[in-house]
Amino acid sequence: MDYKRLSKMKPIKLREDSGIDLSLKNLIAIVIGVSMGIFAYTEITARLTSLETSRELMNSDLLKASDQKTIDGEQYLILESAIEDLEKLTIRVDEMMHNGVNISRMIKDIDRLRNDVETLKDKVRDNGSHQ
Repeated sequence: MDYKRLSKMKPIKLREDSGIDLSLKNLIAIVIGVSMGIFAYTEITARLTSLETSRELMNSDLLKASDQKTIDGEQYLILESAIEDLEKLTIRVDEMMHNGVNISRMIKDIDRLRNDVETLKDKVRDNGSHQ
């Protein structure tokens, strides 16, 4: 610090009957500092109020959106019923696929049996004519 400068500065003399001895430069600096502080306080307060308001609006919108309406409930029941029907149909189709395999196997067996019967008929005819 510059002690020479401090020693040259006049101290502020305050008495009951005297005024304040303050330079104009210091008075302007104090007024500007106080006004900047007040401005900063009002801006911070306004920003906080804005953020709190937007948070409250967002919370109320979320609450409104989360409530199920009767239409949503009906759609949910219809969807659930459709899913159950789809599961039943899937099971039936799977069973039909197995039936198709069984039917083709049975057709092959019937053809084989028909050939065997024809062979037996031919043998019976041959045996009957040679007696």
